[in-house]
Amino acid sequence: MTGIRSIDEIGVDELHGRSTTLLDAGHRLATVVAHDDGDFLRVVYVFTMGPPDVRHELVVRLNATSPVVPSLSDLSFVASRFERELHDTFGIVPAGHPFVRPLVRHQHWPERWYPLRRDAGPMPAMRDDSAPYPFIEVQGAGVYEIPVGPVHAGLIEPGHFRFSVVGETILKMTARLWYVHRGIERMLQGADVASGLQIAERISGDTAVGHSLAYCMAVEEARGLVVSDDALVLRAVLLEMERLYNHVADVGALCNDVSFGVADARASVIREQLLRLNESVTGHRFLRGAISVGATSVKRLPSRSELLDVAEQFEALVRLATSNSVVVDRFEGTAVLSAKDALAIGTLGVVARASGLAIDARAQHPFLASPSPFEPVIHQAGDVMARFDQRVGEVRASLQLVEHFCTMATPLAGSSEVVTPALGSGLGLVEGWRGTIVHRVELDRDGMISRGRVVDPSFHNWPALSIALADTIVPDFPLANKSFNLSYAGNDL
Repeated sequence: MTGIRSIDEIGVDELHGRSTTLLDAGHRLATVVAHDDGDFLRVVYVFTMGPPDVRHELVVRLNATSPVVPSLSDLSFVASRFERELHDTFGIVPAGHPFVRPLVRHQHWPERWYPLRRDAGPMPAMRDDSAPYPFIEVQGAGVYEIPVGPVHAGLIEPGHFRFSVVGETILKMTARLWYVHRGIERMLQGADVASGLQIAERISGDTAVGHSLAYCMAVEEARGLVVSDDALVLRAVLLEMERLYNHVADVGALCNDVSFGVADARASVIREQLLRLNESVTGHRFLRGAISVGATSVKRLPSRSELLDVAEQFEALVRLATSNSVVVDRFEGTAVLSAKDALAIGTLGVVARASGLAIDARAQHPFLASPSPFEPVIHQAGDVMARFDQRVGEVRASLQLVEHFCTMATPLAGSSEVVTPALGSGLGLVEGWRGTIVHRVELDRDGMISRGRVVDPSFHNWPALSIALADTIVPDFPLANKSFNLSYAGNDL
């Protein structure tokens, strides 16, 4: 089940007006993809909305020697960040952008070297005379800065956080990421479809199903493949199983950040139980290898008794956590993200729904037909407590969905057939456990990947953490950060 897709090639002078119309109608700018076609550059702006599931692609062509697009930053904060990324990786200038400082590029990168251009070649030597990153400084009496990272204690990926503080109160936090930039999109260029799946499955280790499914859906659309209902049901099972073990882990980790370690220990036991269930279902604890282009197969399905056992243990964990006054006191009112800010920033997934926004690709872009529409779990307060409650609700809903999908599943494998004409390009939209994942793929005449574009929900949600931290005290940063639990690898690509 895929949405209605339209592709319109327009003049550069039409871009701002057409984008305004789509955004005003309620569409979301899901991704912006640049292509180097040799004589010219091509930029695709992908707008989505649902239900019903609709995708509009606006395509503009640019002069390769002096590529300029009108900035959409006055319409969308998300657009402003995509434009900074285009500038970093393709050298495309967003005319009218108020602040085109680097986003992906660190200051030691060679100037005027654009890694996704055809003529980029090997990376030149790093600069040793680069100026420090231009962090915005907060001025005023008693204001001081606390730099944290990019190297952190424990098993955590690198990210730099710059706090402007008065006393213990955070006035502003700026995050500097992309320390683990691996060049994923460059790796996809020229890869065969099978190799591309291996890359997609490993973009963010805890989201193997989400990214591999979005990638496969994009390739299937590009090839004109229609996947059988048997395969779609199995994919839905796996997607919810991935959601389960991650949210259970986060419920425990949040408790651990307020020194309630016994709850974290209980959550770790449940998570391990779920990981062992994953392995018995797919052969891999993190559910790798079950989804491929045009097919899905598992070894077995979870039994109702196994799911009920997890549900009972999880409800005991929730009672334990919420009966502790320290947990509730620390969670309530901490790191509030309002619905207005969440909407303006373009947040997705758990973060958006905990602030009252009904944004969920399972409802807006379903890949499996259902007799009754999926209703997202939503909370309103936008604080750490709401994000905790959101995860609790997500676990409960996922357990019910897995049980429901397992009753629908008959064979343990499903395949596909060529039904529609090959489009050469495809779009995959999947509600991963953090939020909506977007993959867009273009194939060349030989069936190789000419361009692969990935947007993880963490790309949209990292700026929201900075907003939520305003007026939060420094000791609550780890708690607030864990309540978002964003991916460094998924963002840094």
